[in-house]
Amino acid sequence: MHRGKGMKFVGDSRVPYKANRTKTPPDYSEYPGKTEPFWPDFLLKEWMVGAVFLIGYLILTVAHPSPLEAQADPTNTGYIPLPDWYFLFLYQLLKYEYASGPYNIIGAMVIPGIAFGALLLAPFLDRGPERRPMKRPLPVAFMLLAIASMIFLTWESVVNHDWKAAAKQGAIVETVEFDKESDGYKVYAGQSCINCHGENLEGGAGPSLMNTGLTADEVVKIAHDGIGGMPPGQYKGSDEDLQKLAEFIESLKAE
Repeated sequence: MHRGKGMKFVGDSRVPYKANRTKTPPDYSEYPGKTEPFWPDFLLKEWMVGAVFLIGYLILTVAHPSPLEAQADPTNTGYIPLPDWYFLFLYQLLKYEYASGPYNIIGAMVIPGIAFGALLLAPFLDRGPERRPMKRPLPVAFMLLAIASMIFLTWESVVNHDWKAAAKQGAIVETVEFDKESDGYKVYAGQSCINCHGENLEGGAGPSLMNTGLTADEVVKIAHDGIGGMPPGQYKGSDEDLQKLAEFIESLKAE
């Protein structure tokens, strides 16, 4: 190609530009073997790489769809929320003593602000033309520190989270229609059961009582002896009413 007929050569943006209006900028043809036309050569390669990643994401989306949880319940104080994986490092930061509670502003605003501000300042602190990492110690150190911190905090958040409890509290439970005027439900509503298992037996501080698979005898035993986080002796009533309650819970099965 002739001079001035092709694509203009773009230099490194970190090198200060000195205006020289008398000289025509060179095109890529004056750098054989080192540059290529933006259209179609370079742009076609970018599109191909983007297409590969896009197809990969689509395959992962189909193979592993987003997990769904039960409908949000603002009255459920026992629910432990968990952000998406790319926010886990910030979530973990808020768990530390001097970044939570009365110091919440430090964990939520000050520390992330300093960290991201340092990354934004890196290009202004190192304006040299070097591209090799060994010749750019300051930006490389900032980036390695940021990556190491994010990996460590993400890992800490993952290993300290109770995934089994999270799976149970967000599980979609098939509801069963029942009559609130039935004798079994009246016994249930009159006991402390309703405080932990919810007005509609959907669960809360305690698990859902829908589709438990328990027999009436097993329910009676649990009411007397307790199970898991439920202490013994929670039921306060007659054995006759307990039997009605146990049979009511046993009947809560999806057909």
